[in-house]
Formats: sequence, C-alpha cells, structure tokens
Amino acid sequence: MARIRLLILVLLAGWGLAELTGLDGLQHSPAYMLASSLLLAVGLYGSTHGIDRAEARANAGIIVLAVTVGVVLKAAFIAAVIFFFYDDPFALVLAVTVAQIDPLSVAAVLTESRLSARARTILAAWSSFDDPVTVVLSVYAATLAFSGDGVGLGEVADLGWNALFAVVAYLVWRLVRGGPPWLIHATAVTAILVGAWTFLMLGLAIAGLFLRLPDSRRIEQAVSVAFPLAALLMGMLLVGGVDVAEGIVLGVTAFAAQMLAAALLTWRLPVMDRVHLALAQQNGVTAVILALVFERSLDGFVAVVAPAIVTINVIHALANHAANRAVNAWEARSSPGEPAPLPDRHHPGDGDAGETVDRA
Repeated sequence: MARIRLLILVLLAGWGLAELTGLDGLQHSPAYMLASSLLLAVGLYGSTHGIDRAEARANAGIIVLAVTVGVVLKAAFIAAVIFFFYDDPFALVLAVTVAQIDPLSVAAVLTESRLSARARTILAAWSSFDDPVTVVLSVYAATLAFSGDGVGLGEVADLGWNALFAVVAYLVWRLVRGGPPWLIHATAVTAILVGAWTFLMLGLAIAGLFLRLPDSRRIEQAVSVAFPLAALLMGMLLVGGVDVAEGIVLGVTAFAAQMLAAALLTWRLPVMDRVHLALAQQNGVTAVILALVFERSLDGFVAVVAPAIVTINVIHALANHAANRAVNAWEARSSPGEPAPLPDRHHPGDGDAGETVDRA
C-alpha cells in the first residue's frame, strides 16, 4: 500500500502545483514531449535490463504466449468493455496503456510472495517483456484510432528502424563490454538518449537484454526516480478534471482481463501459482508515462488513465491480501498444531537444503 499512497500523494502534489501556478497546456510544450519520452525510455530499458535470461529461456514458451497472445487478449477485452459502456473512440489506446504489468511493483511483491520458483520467473519475465510489447501495440493502436486506415508501411518501417537500432546497439556493446565501467555506462546512457529522441522504444528494450551495466543499482535508481517524476507530471495534467467513472471501469476491467489471461495461459501450473498470477495486475511507470505521451494528442487521456491506475493498484493490494489470508486459514485448518508447509517455491536444480536431505 505504500506505493499506492506515494502515487496518490504525488498526483495530488502535481495537481496542486499546477493549480497554484496556473499552469495549462503543459502537454504541448517541447520540454514536456522530450521529458515524457526520456522517462519512458528509462522505464523500458530498466524493465528488460533486470531479466534473468537463463531462467527466461527455461520458460520461454509460456512467456512468449503471455507477452503476445496474453497482451493482445487483455487489450481486446478491455477495449471491448470500454467501447460498450462509453462508446469511446480511443478505447483501444486506453486498453493497451493499462494492459501491461509493472515490473518494479512485481519485483517488490516477489520478495514476499508464495509463488513457486517457476511462477516467480514467469511473472518477472512477463511483467518485463510486456512493457515493450505494450509500447509497440499502443503506437499501432493510436495510429488505427487516429487514421482508421489500419497499420501501413510507415508502421512496418518503424519495426525495421527498431531492429536496426538493436543491431547497432549490440555491435557497439561487443566493442565496449570488456572496457572500463564508465564506458559501458556511457554506452547505456547514449542508447537511452537516442531511444528517447527517436522513440525507437522496442529497439531500446531489446538492447536492455544484452547491454548490461556492471552495477545494476544505477538503472534501478533511475527507474525509481522516473516513477514519481512521471506521476508528478500526470498530476499537473489533472487540472482540467478527472473522469472518475470511466477510470474506475477501465481499472476494474484491466484487472479482470489479467485474471482471464492467466486462467487461459497458466492452466498447467499448480493452483496456488495460478491464483497469484491471476491477481498480478499492477500498473506503474510505463502506464503513467504512456498516458503522458498520449496526452499530447488526446486531451483528457490522463483524466481517465490516472484513476484507472489507482484503481488497479488498490484492487491488487486488497485481492492479494484476501488471497493470502484465505491460504493461511486453509493451511491452519489442514494441519492443526503444526506449521503448514508453504507451496513449493523451488524447482529441481535450486539446490536448497531440503533437496540435499531428500537426495541423501
């Protein structure tokens, strides 16, 4: 709940600052455009930078399904509900903006979660990989919503530029990876700046998979700072009003969409893992910054997304708290007088003490 309180406080602070200064039309200034792109670049690079590539390869099948079929399924479901209730022409853009799972919030939850080791890996990779997928889908969704002509050669060419960006970043990485730490850090900063300036976010996210910093705390600190800054900007845009009703419906629908996607994609996992993955929907820096980006062209976009993000995170906290209490109660009844065993957190090869005893 601490993260939710921080989000609400920063949103209110941004709103108050804009009210006091009489600031209006911020989203149309060049500085705002560059700042929102830079914040998004930092968030995307950070989301893929922390992925454990070995564990992701071990669960590649379900992860690929989650960030392709899962994201598209969630976005389609959310968009259908919003369009049905509000006839909003930008329902698809709203849906894609809140469809992803925030990797920073997931990382915090995993430290206390009862998920098995396999489910932890799936959720961590799911939340990291669906950020760049969401950004790409949001751009195409916006193109479709604005023009109504579908995706054309310009969008296909954009994929090619993203691929070229990733290839160039990889070649530069091969040259500098054995060099001093400052050179590697400079390369990463350059990649982030170029990605923000050109908006080649998919290429930047791919670069995060191999362009690893010697000290990962640097990028973690940068992403941690990006979130309140983005929330402050979002709060400053709320002076024009907040669409609470549509925002709440959007948030509830997004959480329900995660439950649907998890039910379809994780049916082979243990029941406990399926429950926690179904309740994993959270929004953070990517959703906030995407809202800032689209506010440039869609006045009032933030007015819907801001209450949706708060709604999603509140439901996540309450639903997971209720689920954990239910599990604790069930375990207490099933093993009275004894400490109840936790769901299996490990998979073969973890090498914990219990496995050593079993093998002995």
